[in-house]
Amino acid sequence: MVVENEDLSSEVERLRRENDDLKKRLGLVPAVSENVAPVSKEPRSKTLSPLEVLRGTFGFESFRPGQEKVINAVLAGKDCIAVMPTGAGKSLTFQIPAKILDGTALVISPLISLMKDQVDALLKKGFRATVINSTVPFEERRRRLGGFRRGEWDLVYLAPEALEGSLRDHLQGCPISLVVVDEAHCISSWGHDFRPAYRKLAGLKAHLGHVPILALTATATRKVAADIIRQLGMVKPEGFKGTFYRPNLKILCQKKGSGRDLRKELSDYLRRRAGESGIIYCMTRKNTESLAKYLRGKGVKAAAYHAGMSDKDRGRVQDDFLGGRTPVVAATIAFGMGIDKPDVRFVIHRDMPKSIEGYVQEIGRAGRDGKPSDCLLFYSWADVMAYDGFPTEAMGFAAAEERGMKPREMFQWAERKVCRHQGLAAHFDEAMEDCGASCDACSGATWDGERRRFAPSNLPEPGRGEPRERRVPRTRAVAVGNAPKAGGPVFEKLRALRRELADEKKVPAYVVFHDSTLARMAEERPTTLEEFRRLPGVGPAKLAQYGERFLRELNEVGAGDIPNPTINPRTFRMENSGKTTLR
Repeated sequence: MVVENEDLSSEVERLRRENDDLKKRLGLVPAVSENVAPVSKEPRSKTLSPLEVLRGTFGFESFRPGQEKVINAVLAGKDCIAVMPTGAGKSLTFQIPAKILDGTALVISPLISLMKDQVDALLKKGFRATVINSTVPFEERRRRLGGFRRGEWDLVYLAPEALEGSLRDHLQGCPISLVVVDEAHCISSWGHDFRPAYRKLAGLKAHLGHVPILALTATATRKVAADIIRQLGMVKPEGFKGTFYRPNLKILCQKKGSGRDLRKELSDYLRRRAGESGIIYCMTRKNTESLAKYLRGKGVKAAAYHAGMSDKDRGRVQDDFLGGRTPVVAATIAFGMGIDKPDVRFVIHRDMPKSIEGYVQEIGRAGRDGKPSDCLLFYSWADVMAYDGFPTEAMGFAAAEERGMKPREMFQWAERKVCRHQGLAAHFDEAMEDCGASCDACSGATWDGERRRFAPSNLPEPGRGEPRERRVPRTRAVAVGNAPKAGGPVFEKLRALRRELADEKKVPAYVVFHDSTLARMAEERPTTLEEFRRLPGVGPAKLAQYGERFLRELNEVGAGDIPNPTINPRTFRMENSGKTTLR
């Protein structure tokens, strides 16, 4: 009998070991990974308010318009659709709830290449976040899926293509608190960027037990928004639509032709903006490559980007752009979605985009820090004809017919000599007065023979209707104003340190600090960690990681490095003639 009991104990132990081994192979228990730190099991606070997370984690004092309304809807367990233009802070509407809710927020994002940057930025802020896609090795993917099922992640990023087969079934066993559908317009064949893979999201809400859904998009007409709600099976969703008017974006449209040398004009413009970041959109891959090569020959640090490049080459260009090593990228529309680079100072369309929706999304990548930025459009009827020859995705006749009208709507908008911002807003059912100063139709700015005297970079500030004089008398003092400006010796030293830290951690420079934070830092010159903590964009995680390094750099800056407070050193230079000239 004893022998039988011993045999039974041995058999139980053997079965236990086999069961543990099976769990490991199925990803139901954590496996050791050399590449990823173990997930912290520290319990999250259940008493945090959205404002406390905003201030404590992100370092911002107040919400932008609409953010709090969307967050409150999510925390109340409601479905919600938010149409918020690029730069409005859509990501906070799900990142803050992810810190508060039990379980994991599942984020559906269309571009695998951008997920790593987004997750890296979250990790720096103390989130437990990960990405699960085809680029992750099998063993590591299994480990992350196991952590997902055990509720060890705040956020998990997936591509829509992943929602098929066994992974879709695996989600049923995961404690999902919220499903976030980013770039939600991609699910609608009525939209400007329909992606068939997004149709895999149909039925997901019911499949997961009616988990709340947050649909986010920067560009959706009334018809597209209704289609998003229907396709995702949303139930009585809350809704928010932000304004499409951003006065810091200076729009100028110029018809192509008349024997102009557009490449030369662009190189002249870019040399005046040396060191500043920008994107030039082209219709074809060939045009991106030829333009980038031409600009490099003219001394402009530029690179091409398009879908025909290898993943490695596209990743290198993207990293160099985000890190500031390659300030100018000539790209097809394959570039830009999801890139949270705040200091893009210009977006140029060398060719007319295919739709107003696409145009609004692309120019929205400029000036996310709120500073004046140029949006230059070069267009022609030949562009419209070229789009007629482009292949289209499989869709119904009515949707295909509407898609064919979009380039014509775009051309008509560019041809009309009325307020550009007003026309864009009207396309999305928003009424507004003339902008008064933020477009060529209202300010009188042109891109022709006078471009050397009055370039788009000299468009008036929001609220002013008259262009600035290019030549300024030598004795005239020009006030910078109360807002901190990016520029000057102190700012440049801080930016160099930021790049060094970003390279060390292998993240984009803006993940360390935005230009606006560096500008405030250069202006206020904090000397203690407490003063440093009060800077906008500095949360506890960044204070701990970077505070001492930046304070040390500021302490090493001598009094001789402090710029004249009445002169913006990036805007002015002294000529040999003794006259002060605007760049």
